[in-house]
Amino acid sequence: MSENKLADQFFDAAIGLLHRVRDEEAAGIAAAGAAMADTVAAGGRLFAFGAGHSSLAAQDVVYRAGGLALMNLLAVPGVVGVDVMPATLGSALERVDGLAGAVLDSSPAKPGDVLVVVSLSGRNALPVEMAMNARALGLKVIGVTSVAYATDTRSRHKSGTFLKDHCDIVLDSKIAVGDAELTADGVEAPFAPASTVVTSALMQAVVATAAGELARRGIEPPMLRSGNVDGGHEWNGRVMSEYGDRIFFRH
Repeated sequence: MSENKLADQFFDAAIGLLHRVRDEEAAGIAAAGAAMADTVAAGGRLFAFGAGHSSLAAQDVVYRAGGLALMNLLAVPGVVGVDVMPATLGSALERVDGLAGAVLDSSPAKPGDVLVVVSLSGRNALPVEMAMNARALGLKVIGVTSVAYATDTRSRHKSGTFLKDHCDIVLDSKIAVGDAELTADGVEAPFAPASTVVTSALMQAVVATAAGELARRGIEPPMLRSGNVDGGHEWNGRVMSEYGDRIFFRH
């Protein structure tokens, strides 16, 4: 144990949550990985969406070394991370009705594709409508959220429902309402959120499962290599050329 007790407490909390999602969400992770493998094998595409800090976990599986090349970011202007000024505008946009439908209608997503919707609370209009509209369009929806919010908070969508209510598969991050693992004397608000650590781990676990499932079926998973190792650029160029009609982050 180090001398930094708060840091140790955070690591312990995060590790405990990772153990929980590993053990308690194993069936969901397997199902989500199989759904991705089904889509890849059938010639479909993979998309990930998240708003605010939830977008970090979505971005973490897009165009990265060791990741599936077919994973595309479904970006909504103004809500990807904290890319707008002021940052509070991004939070406001999450509550706008109709924005998700407009984005989906102009996206390359089509029936049979998979969309992973990441939203810690799952209570705002944007992720709820994204999941609803995606399913209506014939996409398979995987939701990554904290189910606790559905019992301890109220939905901000006009239907009164949460993201978890509109998904084919739900992965529960187990994050407590408020997303803060620590308290300490002299610190008036709880602090040290673990949602990014846990949600990113869930996303990577699903992608790893999908890659393994494709290999088990005798299909080479279209993986990307690091551009910082010898031969990486050439490898990635071949993958992007071969799967170019299913990759939308190319330039």
